[in-house]
Amino acid sequence: MRILSLFLLLFLVCLFSGCSEAPHDERTDVAAAEEWAPDTGTVPGRWSPDRIAQYVSERPWVVGANYNNRGAINQLEMWQATSFDTAQINEELGWAASIGMNSMRVYLHNLLWEQDSLGFLDRMETYLTIADRHGISTTFVLFDSVWNPESSTGPQPAPIPHTHNSGWVQSPPERQLTLDQEHFPTFRTYVQGVLNHFREDERIYAWDLYNEPDNHNFGKFAEEQVSDKEQRVFPLLRASYEWARKVAPSQPLTTGVWFGDLFHGDGSLNTFNTFQLNNSDVISYHFYGSGEAHADFLPRIEEYQRPLLCTEYMARTNGSTFANTLPLLAERNIGAYNWGLVSGKSQTIYPWVSWDSTFVAEPHRWFHDVFHPDGTPYDPAEATLISALSTEKNDKQQN
Repeated sequence: MRILSLFLLLFLVCLFSGCSEAPHDERTDVAAAEEWAPDTGTVPGRWSPDRIAQYVSERPWVVGANYNNRGAINQLEMWQATSFDTAQINEELGWAASIGMNSMRVYLHNLLWEQDSLGFLDRMETYLTIADRHGISTTFVLFDSVWNPESSTGPQPAPIPHTHNSGWVQSPPERQLTLDQEHFPTFRTYVQGVLNHFREDERIYAWDLYNEPDNHNFGKFAEEQVSDKEQRVFPLLRASYEWARKVAPSQPLTTGVWFGDLFHGDGSLNTFNTFQLNNSDVISYHFYGSGEAHADFLPRIEEYQRPLLCTEYMARTNGSTFANTLPLLAERNIGAYNWGLVSGKSQTIYPWVSWDSTFVAEPHRWFHDVFHPDGTPYDPAEATLISALSTEKNDKQQN
């Protein structure tokens, strides 16, 4: 009788606490995928199509870059008090403004908040003041699923020679991304603390809550990365929208789609694509293919009838260039953030394949980035094109 009561008690505990066995990776186990059924529906509070259309129409056409100053290897080194370089930031944003760029996409990191939230907010204020002085708005990225799974505050590693973005880190670090979600209260404080502080700040264009959340890093960190990353990330992606919607900032929310049959194949949506497209105020996406391929893709995402923001593009040796892509984006009034502004410690002038092959010197043709470290454009023709399109688009809008 005692044993029967014990089984009954365990059954009731499981029934009311929702306990279940942790699923396997969706991509490798069909049965597990059927058990893993995340809610991809819309979190209450999403902006209406009319509201986001009006928001975009009242602002300049966005053209700029994903920005990390040349002296920082990653998000942590850019923002930490000991390495936050206002002189370098001011200089580089001045170069950007000189060729018509008017916005930057800038990555944050939750560990910066946990290390010193007030100091972090002060440095964000300083950055925004500098950027605004140059007529540059900012889209901030709060979380990121790309590259090194682990990270810590303090001194950051030196770059691996001739290797693309060798020191970039995920946020949150994998040790905090647990299935039991024990760090969620801290994540919530980070998201809501940052958004509450800047919720009415007109210097901020948008909030990009999670960069490429379903990125598996293509086997680059096979030993370090957990196999069930999707099941760990998706709850945080959804929770980030729930937390942000409760703040209800005056700036739109987004997370960019970048992967799956939406881009290659029959146009169908995976779990992450579905959620992101259901919840983004302004639809953002990444596309590193040729201009022709980019044009072929756009009808698939224009179907959602919301303004578009291309938050990553331009990889020269991959076929994505300013010349074949930026005029297309300008013509269709799609905001544009290319990857990389100034060649520096992130080493994104080297291609992705530098992780798998050996480079011994600067590549003949840069992969990303617009300026040399002394401020001269890598390709003056590109700088002229950016300036001309920015001037033409925004002069027409003002008139």
